[in-house]
Amino acid sequence: MGAHTGHDEDARDVQQVLAGDINTYANIVGRWQGPIVNLAYRFCREQGLAEEIAQDVFLKAFRALGSWRQESKFSTWLYALALNLCRSRMRRWRPDLRPLEEAGEIADLNLTDDRIARAEEAEIVRRMVLQLPGKYREAIVLFYFHDMNLAEAAASLKIPEGTLKARLHRGRALLRKKIDGSPGLSLSMGVA
Repeated sequence: MGAHTGHDEDARDVQQVLAGDINTYANIVGRWQGPIVNLAYRFCREQGLAEEIAQDVFLKAFRALGSWRQESKFSTWLYALALNLCRSRMRRWRPDLRPLEEAGEIADLNLTDDRIARAEEAEIVRRMVLQLPGKYREAIVLFYFHDMNLAEAAASLKIPEGTLKARLHRGRALLRKKIDGSPGLSLSMGVA
């Protein structure tokens, strides 16, 4: 996400919407719907709820569009709104994580045994990330799963980069403890 090139498009579309062309908001939704649903899904692990959260994000963003300060990326502002809504929803709802090994899911993937094992390990790690305290989970989700750089993730979380680095470090340490208790798993996360 750090390499998104639509910054000028976002700024142009926001200006048009603020000038009264509300139909242009569909361009913003079209550009960001997938990433926002994906972010919400990483928190709740339920597609329907992720889509509902994304709708709420876009409604809230539309109402607050005038508050976006253009010195930061639109994506940073939008992700901050999405994170706040995810946090709010997760306080009221705990994810019911389904196993990856559901027969239909594995059959449809047509993967080798090695790839299935790696997919299962990745799913276990994702589940462990969801069990982390919110501030560590959010840092890891943005940095590792959404490929944001330190500056973008820190801005989305509205924290200094040093705080983000500390949360990533602590989150990885907590994951290592969980993974040490799971035979056959390893943690390959590193931050420069």
